[in-house]
Amino acid sequence: MSGVRAPVAVETGETVEQALAAGGARLRDAGVEAPRRDALLLLAAMLAVAPDTLRMRPERPLDAAERSAFETVLARRAGREPVSRIVGVREFWSLPFKITRDTLDPRADSETLIDAVLARIGDRNAPLDILDLGTGSGCLLLALLSELPAARGLGVDISEAALQVARENAAALDLSGRANFLRASWGAALGGAWQVIVSNPPYILSGELPDLAPEVQDFDPPVALAGGPDGLDAYRALAPEIARLMAPGGLAALEIGTTQIDSVEMLLRAAGLQDVGRERDLAGNWRCLLAGNAARPADWRK
Repeated sequence: MSGVRAPVAVETGETVEQALAAGGARLRDAGVEAPRRDALLLLAAMLAVAPDTLRMRPERPLDAAERSAFETVLARRAGREPVSRIVGVREFWSLPFKITRDTLDPRADSETLIDAVLARIGDRNAPLDILDLGTGSGCLLLALLSELPAARGLGVDISEAALQVARENAAALDLSGRANFLRASWGAALGGAWQVIVSNPPYILSGELPDLAPEVQDFDPPVALAGGPDGLDAYRALAPEIARLMAPGGLAALEIGTTQIDSVEMLLRAAGLQDVGRERDLAGNWRCLLAGNAARPADWRK
């Protein structure tokens, strides 16, 4: 990449501060949005310490092996691989989630769905049945189960590799006893009546995929991004399945693209569902559409 600083051999004894300054400059030249922060996160991960530990010891020297390991991960980040993929973990809902090239990298925007569902559940100790369609790493389902101690859930995904990651995350979070996972295309293989249904489906327009940031375009699985020519293919498939699978008085929470809320609401209404709420993300964009069926009690409305 033009303008990117070439790796420079550094003598043993370089300090944390010197390494971070050089690493941050390299990442800045590579177009990384938060170069100093990312350099700090990578160095902390390589040293298996908290970032604050390095902030408090900027004079700590790095030995040759540490510097070499840092140089390796810096090169990957300069190639626009996300920090979370380099270290293999993404924090979501203050929980650590393993991610791989088979799973979407969870975004903070998706926490809007968790907030929205929890805000509308009156009794968090109720024995709810939760369905997560397109579960990926399992972050939505497992975040909800961490807050709802009597709930049980099923995560569905078309990718067996993604489901294996979700199972590992459930085990690491001590939630395997209440979380199951199934390979299927959306809800086609399912029956039953689910009180809560969540989904973060692919919604990027086909024509917009080439314009995505390299961190997304080159490292997230395409199947988790591409939503068809208008970005609505997944919602067309999901709407009738959600209507069929939702328990009387149930609630669905769908992540949406920033301009899709009215279009997705129309699809849900056509399937016999009704809009019971809309939520914005921290940037002020519409991010979550909530839907219920005709039996939904009025006190669930926001």
